[in-house]
Amino acid sequence: MKEKKKTKISTNTIRIPLWLILIGLLSFCVVIARVSVLALSKKIDDIDIQAFASTRTSTTRTLPADRGTIYDINGNVLAKTVPSYTLIAYLSPSRTTDPKKPQHVVDVDYTATELAKVIDVDYETIVKYLSKTNVYQTELGPKTKGLTELQKDAIQDLNLPGIDFLTTQKRYYPYGDFLSYTIGYAKEKTYTDENGQEITTLVGEMGIEKQYDDILRGTDGYTFYQRDRNGYKIAGTKERTVAAVDGQDIYLTIDANVQLFLEKAIQNAKLKKYRWDWYTILVADAKTGAILGSASDPSFDPNKRNITNYMDYNVAYPFEPGSTMKTFTYMAVMENSKYDGNATYKSGTYKTTDGTVIGDWERRGWGNITYDRGFALSSNTGVISLLRKNINQATLKAYFNRLGFGLPTNIELPNEASGKINFNYETEYYNAGFGQGITTTPIQNIKALTSIANDGMLLQPYYVDRIVDSKGNITYKGERKELYQVASTATTDKIKDLMEDVISGNSRTCTGYPYYMKGYDLILKTGSAQVASSSGYDTGEVIKGIAGMFPKDDPEIIFYVAAKKPNDGAGGRVKPMSMVVKEIVTNISSYYDIYDNKEEEIQKVATYTVPSMINKKTSDVQKELSDFGLKTIVIGEGDKIISQYPKTGIVLTKKDMVILVTNDKENIKMPNFKGLSLNETKTILSYLNIKYEIEGNGYVTNQSIKNGTLLEEDMTLKLQLKEYYVQEQEEQDEEKKK
Repeated sequence: MKEKKKTKISTNTIRIPLWLILIGLLSFCVVIARVSVLALSKKIDDIDIQAFASTRTSTTRTLPADRGTIYDINGNVLAKTVPSYTLIAYLSPSRTTDPKKPQHVVDVDYTATELAKVIDVDYETIVKYLSKTNVYQTELGPKTKGLTELQKDAIQDLNLPGIDFLTTQKRYYPYGDFLSYTIGYAKEKTYTDENGQEITTLVGEMGIEKQYDDILRGTDGYTFYQRDRNGYKIAGTKERTVAAVDGQDIYLTIDANVQLFLEKAIQNAKLKKYRWDWYTILVADAKTGAILGSASDPSFDPNKRNITNYMDYNVAYPFEPGSTMKTFTYMAVMENSKYDGNATYKSGTYKTTDGTVIGDWERRGWGNITYDRGFALSSNTGVISLLRKNINQATLKAYFNRLGFGLPTNIELPNEASGKINFNYETEYYNAGFGQGITTTPIQNIKALTSIANDGMLLQPYYVDRIVDSKGNITYKGERKELYQVASTATTDKIKDLMEDVISGNSRTCTGYPYYMKGYDLILKTGSAQVASSSGYDTGEVIKGIAGMFPKDDPEIIFYVAAKKPNDGAGGRVKPMSMVVKEIVTNISSYYDIYDNKEEEIQKVATYTVPSMINKKTSDVQKELSDFGLKTIVIGEGDKIISQYPKTGIVLTKKDMVILVTNDKENIKMPNFKGLSLNETKTILSYLNIKYEIEGNGYVTNQSIKNGTLLEEDMTLKLQLKEYYVQEQEEQDEEKKK
């Protein structure tokens, strides 16, 4: 038997190099360390891992705050936020789960055809948008943004599958071209937040809208929630919401009725053929410094932002005030020296040491006259004589500064100008005394006038009466603020006597006789300033100014009126000023019942306080308005009123216009615009959302679509306007031809 062969077992082992073992151990340690870092660190490579993971599975959606409303002192809305709609179309079939109820655009041709009937976009353009591929949804161009409620309703009535709206906000100014520089405007701006959400917000860019943008804007809120990979909220997960804090409401000291008086006074002066480069009026409560009205021409409609000049003439545009400044020069003399109004001086001309001849507006002068009479006649040489004998340059400059000239008033509006009160040489000093070579603003003049009305106490003028938060709490209250005493009662009483002399004489004894009004103890100071140019002063470029108050002994109203190059059509400069001043004094006196309705003394302007006409019979309202003499525009043929313009509480005068909207939305016809002013016409066009083209200025003489024609969405109305004096001239020329 053969012996089995024994198998030899090798005792040799696999030898792993030591360096390889060390590398393995090192790699293992690195991996462990990296895992530890990932597990314990909040940031990796400057990336917040927790935040990164959170954004992959969660989202934050911004909840925009509503912008606050701006009101007048009586609660009339001057600026508010209203819904604005953007038309969109869903194109992806994935939206539709039930073919019987499609949720996307199924028939492009039909949809485009129907939409073209009600929006200002042609069929071909709509088809182009609706034919996009690989797109979930699309907008239909810039003309389908900012749609009104009426336009949205018209589109919804078409019942087109896949057509929807994005709701945003826009700022609306119900009165249009009214107090525009004070209110300013807010503009829609769109940005993308950190979560990729497109946010549209309103940002103030002028006036109160800009100055109080943060307060009006409020604070946006947000909603935080878990989402799936498609972006939808995961059911059952927690949601965290922080509500938006809506912007606060601002109530101005402005009284819409007083503002209407100012706006109408300017318009009525235009109707008289009077012209100017610019015109501005500022009216304040003499007891408190609260601004009651602020009007300028040219102006703009903040809904359209048709702005030609971005400066508020009452706040941001300093100009040489002229002889209204003599009031404050006389005050400076009285407060810093002994004033003798019965002392005399020689009027006419005065020659300074450098050879400059300064003269009175009446170059021959009036001989030797008293300083009191020199004020009434607005004598430049009287001012020079007073300054030479009583105070020096430093004293006059310091007193002007103490009254607020050359310094901002800190009024609640942006871009306030300080003006310039700088004079060094003799001629500059004398010129400054009668308002040449220095610049001031109307708001500075109002501030200085408060001291005369309040026995020498200077008041702070202000525009904001109160600010109210979204819960109704008053967070700020404007009120009378006394700054400091700038004059004695004896001085202000004397100044009021001098201002009365300006208006109570005749053309031979005072410059203010065109402003005299029987039964009204109005007092004022007139002023004319030649406009400075690079080559000196232009005698043809004149700024006329009026600074006044009433009643004399216990002033309730102070005002400042100014115009550059006023012209009455015959070369005169006074009528465009005196007509406006008389009209606003008459209407404001009547409105505030300053003279206790003494009909035998004062011929008042009849006024009509607009009541609520909602739900009243159309025929009854028409008759009431017609009996008073108001122009009435009726929209629709319904038997009841559902909306009105102006709103309840507004005070109107005869020949003003009222728009009545009836409960008939089907029979809305083209109004008769002939004879209406540009502002009245634009108000109606805006109310009816009619597209229009305007040629000329003044009053409507012709319209392309006959009144009584049923309104259609695609109508464009062409209007021709002419000023009355142009119409009259054409009629006269036509008569001559006959």
